[in-house]
Amino acid sequence: MKISALRSALLPAALAGGAALLALAPAAPRVAPDPGNAGLKLPTGFGALVVAETGGKARHLAVTPEGTVYVKLNKPTAQGGILVLKPSATGKATVASGFGNYGGTGMYLKNGYLYASSDKDVYRYKLDAKNQVINPAQPELVVAGLKLGQEHESKSIVLDNAGNLYVNVGAYSNSCQVKDREKGSMGIANCPVLDSAGGIWQFKADGQRQRQAQGTRYTTGLRNVVGLDWNEKDNQLFVMQHGRDQLHDIFPAMYDEKTSSQLPAECMYALKSGDNAGWPYIYYDPAKRQKMLAPEYGGDGKKAVTDKYIDPVAAYPAHMAPDALLFYTGSMFPAKYRNGAFIAFHGSWNRAPEPQMGYFVAFQPFKDGKPSGPYEVFADNFAGTAAKTASGRADHRPCGLAQGPDGSLYVSDDSKGTIFRIVYNK
Repeated sequence: MKISALRSALLPAALAGGAALLALAPAAPRVAPDPGNAGLKLPTGFGALVVAETGGKARHLAVTPEGTVYVKLNKPTAQGGILVLKPSATGKATVASGFGNYGGTGMYLKNGYLYASSDKDVYRYKLDAKNQVINPAQPELVVAGLKLGQEHESKSIVLDNAGNLYVNVGAYSNSCQVKDREKGSMGIANCPVLDSAGGIWQFKADGQRQRQAQGTRYTTGLRNVVGLDWNEKDNQLFVMQHGRDQLHDIFPAMYDEKTSSQLPAECMYALKSGDNAGWPYIYYDPAKRQKMLAPEYGGDGKKAVTDKYIDPVAAYPAHMAPDALLFYTGSMFPAKYRNGAFIAFHGSWNRAPEPQMGYFVAFQPFKDGKPSGPYEVFADNFAGTAAKTASGRADHRPCGLAQGPDGSLYVSDDSKGTIFRIVYNK
């Protein structure tokens, strides 16, 4: 018998044997969603479960390859400002311990360290081979004494692949007026807030006790960035800006209440060193798709600005407060989600007389390193009901996002401290 004929004769038997072995092999474990998907509305094939109730205001979070969840609390509880959630086979987790006597927002896992920020400092904790913190009582102080004002205090963080740490220092002002948020007050010339805030600072990720002046002013003109992520595919920093408030309250002759509820857009920016996004001198009008001169600096709602400042790469409805950005690199979700961006919208408080909006996780498709097409509401009903959304009395408010080792998506809530997990089992 020729070799080819022998192969033909043996192939069906081999395939049948392989099929039998596959049939006998145990199926990969699947995490079961909660009944009713923990109250969330999701696309077909997705499910959700409550991982844990932390009892604190859960801000950003990180998940290790072993499934341990580190949660940064806005204010420390008796257990600490960072909670450690240990997983179980069901997908649920228990609050096993905590450490850190400071509150804050930032949390990031990179190169054997857990990074965490207070509202003025950035720390890092060495991890062992199982990604457990070795000495929780003695972190390294990486950055100290960041500018702290009376608003936009959170210091969100992210790291690149070249040993750099990026920190948001939010503007301690709405629009750099002489009298903040006061009707008719004009903007301060050469806004002094930008000397120490309103942008992203870059530091050495392994530095010690770096002061703000020792860092590099990576970008300026950003009012406040709570959600940011490093796009691994494009090797670039992307951020979500919180747009300014109260156009009608401050300049009622130029903006009616409805217009003010819809301006300005919440914007996504793709940043490189030296970029200027234009705050406080401009805002972005999503309907006109133009950068507009701010009224505090001579604008009237009609004067566009065409140069000097970078354009956003995507724009979203006003006042929805994007608090987390995550580029999805997992394999659990369908292919359309790969390398796209998830955004946690914390929800609005200032869209009156229009209904309040947000309180959901959106998905922004990407193509060739840029947003492609409109965003989609991915996970909704964190608020509980449509009426609670419209009134702004949400049960849960999405704040942090993290990708699990299996490709599932974790979402934190800083209203009740619930940690959700979204899986795909279709």
